[in-house]
Amino acid sequence: MIKIEDYPLTRVPQDKRVSFLSVAIVHMGMLTALDQFMLGAVLGNSMTLIDAFTAIFVGSLIFGVVTYGLGLAGMREGISGSLLARWCGFGRLGSVLIGVVVAISLLGWFGIQNAIFAKSLDFALGNKLGFGLAAGLSGTLLTILVAFGFKALRIAARIAVPMFIMLVAFISVTALSGHNLQEIIQLAPPGEPLTISAGITIVVGGAIVASLMTPDLTRYSKNGKHVLGVTLFTIIAGEFVVNGLAILIAKTLGTADVVTIMSQAAGGAGLLVVVFSTLRVNDLNLYSSSLGIVNAVEGITGKKLKYTYTTLVIGILGTTLSVLGILDRFVDFLTVLGVVFPPIIGIMLVDYYLLRSHRKILDESRRTGQLPSETPTIGWAAIVASIAGGAVGQATEWGVPTINSLVAASLLYWVLKLAFSRAQKPLASQKSL
Repeated sequence: MIKIEDYPLTRVPQDKRVSFLSVAIVHMGMLTALDQFMLGAVLGNSMTLIDAFTAIFVGSLIFGVVTYGLGLAGMREGISGSLLARWCGFGRLGSVLIGVVVAISLLGWFGIQNAIFAKSLDFALGNKLGFGLAAGLSGTLLTILVAFGFKALRIAARIAVPMFIMLVAFISVTALSGHNLQEIIQLAPPGEPLTISAGITIVVGGAIVASLMTPDLTRYSKNGKHVLGVTLFTIIAGEFVVNGLAILIAKTLGTADVVTIMSQAAGGAGLLVVVFSTLRVNDLNLYSSSLGIVNAVEGITGKKLKYTYTTLVIGILGTTLSVLGILDRFVDFLTVLGVVFPPIIGIMLVDYYLLRSHRKILDESRRTGQLPSETPTIGWAAIVASIAGGAVGQATEWGVPTINSLVAASLLYWVLKLAFSRAQKPLASQKSL
């Protein structure tokens, strides 16, 4: 049984490692949710079928490489992603900043998922509430439930996954029966067009937070083959099955609106599953975001915020995002994620596998099962390179934004570290004289 909150500041012992399936099922759950279906629906509504699957293939390739690299490091060291970042360029305070970025992204996801919940609720009630009121009510209710640990929410979360998978299977059969592949290929995308490069970036953006969180799970894995299997298992289930079916369904029905798709194909039962799915995802989004902010504030100031009050504040902010229309900016949101997170991951991979800045102390401490006794305070080179890489991905109009940000940050970090190490050598020589 995996518990992400276990061993928060220590290595996972070898005798606590678990089976391949135990890790794979939890990891797969990150990408077999409603948000991936929403992403697939956007691709199907805005791209030709071939272009949409090209975006999934290239985006999955990028996701797979960086996820496997981080997951392997997590398995090898037995530590979580946030801890790993301390000795992969960012230092203690830098890793705290990463936690803040993750928390903010989860806040955005909360707003989007709550908007879907509100649309479903308003639709089911005959549009009598109005979206703004529905979003306010659903966000407030969910925030209170998560803040005060309402156990029924956990029960709803457990039944949401199988219900969602069965619903996707049912809708696929219903919507796609009577249509052959050649007919679907010839359908023109009815939505606002997306280029392949934009499609690749939002595919990466939809999954990249899961990539950064992968070491949290693979630290429980027994070997590298298990990490590779976990990565492939998740890509096949989340990207090609859930995303792929959503592309076909959206193209066939001519809409990217998940509520419309569910209500057309499955009626009230479909809307009920949407509600359960958003409960499940937003429970995790709000919990993880609140925990990230509490840990960040404690890491920077030494003060520990109360979890309940923090959850209430973040829930109110997320609900406000819903009311203000974050769902209408879904593609923009994924694009931002697709250029902000790859630089962070690229820097960690460059530092761990190529520069190996702290591999010696990691290796030595691993033999004793402890964490390194030395922890860098802050990695300015990593922070500067991350910001610059994200800016390059956001600003450049050529190529693929997510690749641009990843490569730019990785190269800049490499150059800054080499320049810094060369600058240190003359100083060391002068001291020895």
